[in-house]
Amino acid sequence: MRLSAGKFGNALLAIASWCVIVYLMLPLIVIIGVSLTSANFMTFPPHGLSLKWYAKVINNPVYIDAFWLSVEISAVATAVALVLGVPAAMILVRKQFFGARAINALFLSPLILPTIVLGVAVLQFASAIGLGRSFATLLIGHSVLIIPYVIRSTLVSLAGFDLSTEEAAQDLGAGSTATMFLITLPLIKPGVIAGGLFAFIMSWINVEVSIFSSSSDLMTLPVRIFGEVQSSVDPSMAAVSALTIYLSVVVVLLLDLFIGLRRTGMT
Repeated sequence: MRLSAGKFGNALLAIASWCVIVYLMLPLIVIIGVSLTSANFMTFPPHGLSLKWYAKVINNPVYIDAFWLSVEISAVATAVALVLGVPAAMILVRKQFFGARAINALFLSPLILPTIVLGVAVLQFASAIGLGRSFATLLIGHSVLIIPYVIRSTLVSLAGFDLSTEEAAQDLGAGSTATMFLITLPLIKPGVIAGGLFAFIMSWINVEVSIFSSSSDLMTLPVRIFGEVQSSVDPSMAAVSALTIYLSVVVVLLLDLFIGLRRTGMT
C-alpha cells in the first residue's frame, strides 16, 4: 500500500517532531535520574533510588531562602511587567506618533542586548541612585528583562483585534475604563497570559542579571546553584534543578486546567 506524498510528508514531520521532543527531554530526564541516585556522586543511570538528596535540599535553609526569594522576585517582576507592558503594547498599536518605532525598538532592546551587559548597567544605575545591591535593584533588573516578552505577546493578540467591539461598548454607555477591563482585556487575555508566563519563567531562570545585584544574604535560586557548582558538585544540585522542573510542570498543568493552553496560544 503506497503512501501519498501528503501522508508521507506528515509522517516525516511527526517523526522529526518526536525526535526534537525526545532530544529536548533527555537533559531533564538525566537531571531527574541523577537527583534520585543513592550514590554520593552524580551518576546516570542512578545507582539505586533514594530521596535523600531532596531531603537535604528541603532541610537546607540556604536553598529554601533562595527559592522563596526567586518566587518573590519573579512574581513581583511579572506583575510590574504586565502593568507596564500591556498598556505600552496598546499605545504602540493604536497611536501613531513621531518616534513610535524608536520607542518600540527601545522597549524590545533587552531581547537583543546581552543580559550580562544589562546586569552591569542595572547595577551601575542602582549604585548611582543609592540602591546598590538590594531587592529593589533585583526587581528593576528583572522587570526590564521581561517586559519585552509581555509586550511582544500582547502585540500579537492586538494585531487581529477588532476595534468595533470597543466602539460598540462605548455606544452602549461604557466608559474607557470599563471598556478596557470588560471588553479589551478579556479579548486579548490569551496573549497577556502567555506573555506573563514567559516573563515569569525568564525571570525565574535568570542568572546574568541577578548575579550582579546579588549579595551573600540576597541570592536567587539560580545564582545560588551557580555559586554552589563552583565549589562542589553533588546530587543535591540535581535535586534542586529537578524541583524547579516539577514546579514548571505544575504551573503549566494548572494553567491548562483553569485556562487551557489552547486559549493562551501555547499549543
